[in-house]
Amino acid sequence: MASIESVNLEETRKPSPSSPETLRAQASRKGRWWIGLLIIGLVVVGVWFVRSRGSQANSTAAGSGSASAGGGKSGGPGALTVPVVVATAQRGDLPVFFEGLGNVTAFNTVTVRSRVDGQIVRINFTEGQFVKEGDSLIEIDPRPFEVQLEQAQGQLAKDQAQRTDAQVNLERYKLLYQEGVIPKQQLDTQAASVGQFDGAIKSDQAQIDNAKLQIVYSHITAPISGRVGLRLVDIGNIVHAADTTGLLVITQLQPIAVLFSLPQDQLPQVLAKRHSGAPLTVEAFDRDNSGQIASGKLLTIDNQIDTTTGTYKLKAVFDNSKNELFPNQFVNVHLLVDTKKNVVLVPSTAILRGPQGTYVFAVDTTNTVKVRNITIAESNGNITGISSGIAPGDVVVTDGQDKLQDGTKVDPRAAPAAPAGTKKSAATAATATSSSNFVSSSGGPGR
Repeated sequence: MASIESVNLEETRKPSPSSPETLRAQASRKGRWWIGLLIIGLVVVGVWFVRSRGSQANSTAAGSGSASAGGGKSGGPGALTVPVVVATAQRGDLPVFFEGLGNVTAFNTVTVRSRVDGQIVRINFTEGQFVKEGDSLIEIDPRPFEVQLEQAQGQLAKDQAQRTDAQVNLERYKLLYQEGVIPKQQLDTQAASVGQFDGAIKSDQAQIDNAKLQIVYSHITAPISGRVGLRLVDIGNIVHAADTTGLLVITQLQPIAVLFSLPQDQLPQVLAKRHSGAPLTVEAFDRDNSGQIASGKLLTIDNQIDTTTGTYKLKAVFDNSKNELFPNQFVNVHLLVDTKKNVVLVPSTAILRGPQGTYVFAVDTTNTVKVRNITIAESNGNITGISSGIAPGDVVVTDGQDKLQDGTKVDPRAAPAAPAGTKKSAATAATATSSSNFVSSSGGPGR
């Protein structure tokens, strides 16, 4: 009995499967199991990562070894061969341009107005038409002026007849006065009457001329050669000489003018060139400043400097034979003021600036770059003139300098040829020739 009771007591003390203590124990065992799985997974990922990094390091080492064996010294900055774009320095002439923003203006602009009152009966032009000086544009009804002409002519005939009669009587009075029949006063009165008719005849002739002039004015012609704008009045309208609104606007496009501004610091050089008597070439470029539109000459310089901007205005004239320029068009203006003779020319992309000054990367015969400090003589867009530091025939790096340092081994390559068809002026022919030489002769040394 005692043993049976002890067994029952132990069974009583065991927790049941659904008790809170049993549930907590099971949850604890499950949590430890998931944590173990997570730790095992992290270990596997770490091992895979370390092995992959080792494989990449081995591949990089193998690539470095092959690059070193192919053309560079092992170790140091020349261990890797860096591909770069190079160009060969050329000796030539470099044109010097001053650049400014310009506005195209018509060389002459005329607002055509009526000089007489009347009704428009005919329009002899179309909008946008090019007309020559003297071409008929608009006709105003001339009939009122023709009537005035006939009236003036009739009055003239009447006064001429009366003067003839007064002249005949004057001759008679002269004979009677010589015979003492009439007094001197009567003779003088008759002479004055003849003078009055002379004055009336002149007035009549002026009326005739005025009527003829009004008839001429009723046929409106082009005062200048140019392009007709939009029509401002239509046929059938009554116009007056006092109207402030014109009938049409004519702009002279051949030649055409361009107004542009330059900084006041450049004025002495422009004046010196102008006073030498040599004409100054002006080139108009498009909005992107990449393509030349037309070439002309400097016409004049303004007589004062704008104090608000510190600039002065200049006026250039262009033939505009092909109508490349249009009034109120914005253009980039290049004014040729000088030409640097016999300088070393390199692409401007080869020029670098740093704490040590202005320099370039020069490539020697072993395809190794060296830092060369240089002195710039003049820069003109894509081409820069060098006065010292580089000699003709030296090869300089024009692209890829960010990966270089003194002593780096390089793989020199030629720059791609510039696209054909870009319009260039005679003033930039030397620069264009030099640019083509850069491309053709940039095969790199040691090849």
